[in-house]
Amino acid sequence: MEEKLKAVSDANRLKLLACLKQGEVCVCDLVDVLQVSQPAVSQQLRKLKEAGIILERKKGTWKHYRLHEEQSPYIQAIIDELEPISYKHCGPTCSSQEGDD
Repeated sequence: MEEKLKAVSDANRLKLLACLKQGEVCVCDLVDVLQVSQPAVSQQLRKLKEAGIILERKKGTWKHYRLHEEQSPYIQAIIDELEPISYKHCGPTCSSQEGDD
């Protein structure tokens, strides 16, 4: 429980979760949301992934993230309270709408 609560105790990670409420997102799209470097976004995503809150899928050179289908009730309550954040898709080269590799 402590690891999960630490993972959601950061404003940037809450923004990432708000984006992921809409479905799978490429890491390149999340760079614009947080307005930080791609490695910094990846570090934040790694913490959420290690806590079991999100899942990762590699597609070519890009990684795509989505919320884990099964959340602890207290984490689900936090996610439910987040207003979804819209983001600009970076384009077809890493679009999560394409099939898996």
